[in-house]
Amino acid sequence: MARRRFRHSQRFESPADRSHQEYLLDHNHPVTSRTELLRLVRGGEDTYLELKVKLSNPERIAQGIVALANTNGGTIIFGVNDQLRVEGVSNPDEVQAELVRICREEIVPPIVPLIDCIAFDSGKRVVAIDIDARRKPFRTRDGRFYMRFGAEKREVTRDELSRWLDEIRPFTYENIPLFTATENDLEEGLLWSFAQQFGDINTLPGQFDTKELVRKDLLLAAGNSDEFFPTVAGLTLFGRSESLASLFPRSTVKVSRFSGENGNAQLVESRDVGGNLLHQFEAMMQFVERYCDLEKTAPRQRKAETNGQAVPRSKYHLYAVREAVANMLIHRDFALRDIGSRMNIYDNSIEFINARRTNGFVPPASRAIRFGITQRINPQIAAIFTRREYCPDVPQGGLPMILKQSERISRRRAEVYTSNDEFKLKIYGTA
Repeated sequence: MARRRFRHSQRFESPADRSHQEYLLDHNHPVTSRTELLRLVRGGEDTYLELKVKLSNPERIAQGIVALANTNGGTIIFGVNDQLRVEGVSNPDEVQAELVRICREEIVPPIVPLIDCIAFDSGKRVVAIDIDARRKPFRTRDGRFYMRFGAEKREVTRDELSRWLDEIRPFTYENIPLFTATENDLEEGLLWSFAQQFGDINTLPGQFDTKELVRKDLLLAAGNSDEFFPTVAGLTLFGRSESLASLFPRSTVKVSRFSGENGNAQLVESRDVGGNLLHQFEAMMQFVERYCDLEKTAPRQRKAETNGQAVPRSKYHLYAVREAVANMLIHRDFALRDIGSRMNIYDNSIEFINARRTNGFVPPASRAIRFGITQRINPQIAAIFTRREYCPDVPQGGLPMILKQSERISRRRAEVYTSNDEFKLKIYGTA
């Protein structure tokens, strides 16, 4: 039960930093006593407690669980009427089984609840479900977000949702549905060329159900049969380039060329690269090739320095640059909307700067990432982007390959560092 959230002083209040499971282990008694449950009921409904006579509408129950989980957790008790009298439920085993199903199938991400069945001397039995809030945000299967305000639950508006998600910075931000996007904002040619390469899609564009493919096969959209909301992952992977600028402007990457060795030098060219990830990858590689030479092997000897005004083009390892651009696009922390992704080309180096939460990430994680040990921020995006069916020019190897190959061609060790919610990779070239 949500003991730390009880309103009245006579109710037990455990320390805020201790979990419900720790409380149970320390006190070594049943999960919920009848006395404790009656105290809960007498206090009436509040932000952390909801009372139900019976479980009759799974959809509304899912909404109530989502609301509690998105607020700060809480408890729902089944078998209590509006007058705060315990009536009990006639089928507690079925209620418990249905609650488990709802938490597993009707809520995203799934919730693992604590469910109690409390029996009274009169023979009445009530069921209580305790909801934790560690992995929020949660939504219903049709893509709706709810929160609890006092004794009432309310659907979160789109403006509120945007501000709320930015505040909590959910790790699974790529699964957030974009309610302003529609089916028409997807590039069907790219979507179906990707799907058809797996061999079980034989229809042609115009003869298929795009919603069905995106929502049920690729898991890149939310909504019921009448609604369709592409997720952040779905739109950034398969969105129309012209739509992304307005629907998801934080996906834009700024690319710049400086005529010097750092950002204080004169700016030669700078522009914003938008569109879906495949379009961005190709555009960024074209920008690199405009100012740099890309080689598969290290040069046998360096060119002699010139006394003229022209600065020789630096050489970089082709696969290291491709992998660096791909990693930059894949592993962006989209929840940090005030920190944009940038790629800066200098006379002798290329710098990749990405939004990345540094709280809890450094220093151990920043060291481990050099060995390819990292926790991906966008696993769905990474899984699709790195498939040959989506982007055939992306090599494999991750950061270890980038570090090894860039040092092999330039004879200088690449720099990797994190600070102020930014991840920075700087690889060097050779003239």
